[in-house]
Amino acid sequence: MSQSEIERRITQHDNDIESIYELLSDISTTVRAHDGRFDGIDQRLDGMDKRLDGMDKRFDGIDKRLDGMDKRFDGIDKRLDGMDKRFDGIDQRLDGIDRQLGTVGAGLAEVLTLLKERS
Repeated sequence: MSQSEIERRITQHDNDIESIYELLSDISTTVRAHDGRFDGIDQRLDGMDKRLDGMDKRFDGIDKRLDGMDKRFDGIDKRLDGMDKRFDGIDQRLDGIDRQLGTVGAGLAEVLTLLKERS
């Protein structure tokens, strides 16, 4: 290899090294910009996380209130079942009274018929 060829190669290597340093500098700048953006995204996500935690607590409170309402509705349902049974009993008694009145009515009709025949 001649002296001029060695010098040309050294110059080319110097240029290549300088280009590499420029690329590394650009990459470093880009990484810093991304790092800043990631920090911003982290802050936004932290804010969202706090809001979601607050919503979770509110939903827990709502869930507890709904559980309480569910228990109250169960109690009301039991009371209504008891009333339904009582109304069934009353209905049966009224059916019995209706049958008795039907029998008495039929008997009165016979009595009236007999009275009309005698008069």
